[in-house]
Amino acid sequence: MSTLPQSILFCCDHNSVRSPMAEGIAKKLFGTDTYLQSAGVKNDLEIDGFAVNVCAELGIELSRHRSRSFEEMMQWGDDLSSFEMIVALSPASQRLAQELTRTSHTDVEYWPIMDPTGLGESREDRLVYYRQARDQIKSRLIERWGEGANTGQ
Repeated sequence: MSTLPQSILFCCDHNSVRSPMAEGIAKKLFGTDTYLQSAGVKNDLEIDGFAVNVCAELGIELSRHRSRSFEEMMQWGDDLSSFEMIVALSPASQRLAQELTRTSHTDVEYWPIMDPTGLGESREDRLVYYRQARDQIKSRLIERWGEGANTGQ
């Protein structure tokens, strides 16, 4: 377990499932101890309803999340090199994060979190996969930085 960085950007392919879940769970665990954001390689999907539901089970609100891409972040004035760490949750986001921060001191870590989209036949089956992804993220966060001050769950 290491010291929580001052700022973390979570990223995945679309910023609609894994990275918003990671951002929400981290905010629940760590509160305002660190600056937490998320982004995707692309911004072509809205927040996924299954992700909203499984996070709500832990008291984490995602329904107001607005997906955004790395490109949009930079257009809006966010400097990726100002993040102390970027946690990539997909191979494509890892590659892009490394490319965009190659001249900065930003650490990029890759966490191979399962993409639950498209898995399962019924609603209940799909929720099982989304819960697995959520729980993988939560476990990695706690393993990496501890339980923080705001765990409650």
